[in-house]
Amino acid sequence: MHKYTKPTLHKLEHVYKELDYTVRYEKGTFKSGYCIVENSKVVVINKFFDTDARVGILMDILNDILTDVDKLSDKSAQVYRSLLKSHLNIA
Repeated sequence: MHKYTKPTLHKLEHVYKELDYTVRYEKGTFKSGYCIVENSKVVVINKFFDTDARVGILMDILNDILTDVDKLSDKSAQVYRSLLKSHLNIA
């Protein structure tokens, strides 16, 4: 199983920033471990999740909200594609 690192998580958070989304880590009773406030472009993830779970959830959400990879900078698009390959191999 792949172990994601904090720098990987930070790169993924930057992808969200480029899409004008805010990622927050808070405690709550999310049945799925996260919630999305669509109108505010806020993603709230259970703060007790480890780095692997955070990256996995952020990738799942990103696959739903990212309709056009061309909206991302070249660097962020490369991060996304790399993580997508990795994520699909372990999912």
